[in-house]
Amino acid sequence: MIQFKFKKVTGEDELKEIFTLRYKVYCEEWGFEKPSEHPGRREFDEFDKHSIHFDALEEDTNQLIGTVRIILNSEKGFPIERHCKINTKLSHTKRDKIGEISRLAISKVYRRRLEDHFTYETITKSYQDLPKVPYDRRRRQEIVIGLYKCIYVESKRIGLTHWYAIMGQGLFLLLQRMGIAFKSIGPEINYHGVRKPYVGHVEEMEKTLSKENPELFKEFAGELNSY
Repeated sequence: MIQFKFKKVTGEDELKEIFTLRYKVYCEEWGFEKPSEHPGRREFDEFDKHSIHFDALEEDTNQLIGTVRIILNSEKGFPIERHCKINTKLSHTKRDKIGEISRLAISKVYRRRLEDHFTYETITKSYQDLPKVPYDRRRRQEIVIGLYKCIYVESKRIGLTHWYAIMGQGLFLLLQRMGIAFKSIGPEINYHGVRKPYVGHVEEMEKTLSKENPELFKEFAGELNSY
């Protein structure tokens, strides 16, 4: 069974690998970004300098297989505020307590068909029709969960209380099934496919996760305690 490891990225060479993986996923495989706008076959933007990046690696080979980032508050603002019409603003929350989760990318070699379906495509199934996400490590979405653990631990470490995210319905429902709850805060837009703006409250997520998926919550808490 292939084992994975997850960590925060600190080196420039690691970032270059991440940008290359994002190019493959976002430009070549799904056409979300134009290749002509990313010379050197690396996908990056102005928010990367204001972000904390995480990667997923195959444990035996140290090969990069996945990534995600948290965009922190800066003079650039947040992408969600540029691209979406938000009907619920966090006006009573300090800007430095907010981060935006984005650029989730998983190597095609390691993506399951289910992960493709939920993460990148537009789905039409209702919440009730979706399969229950099991705790069984052999069948669950290990890479997505591992990257979200990193987001959670780092958010707690630096004091983030809220997460913004622009997601397709599939990823939103997949996370919801795991117990990682977000709330819709605006209408759908065409941004890397059909997407909607969401917000997650870290403290409320902890309560929901501990109630609906206690085994997974133990993992999240264990990562936090061992940090």
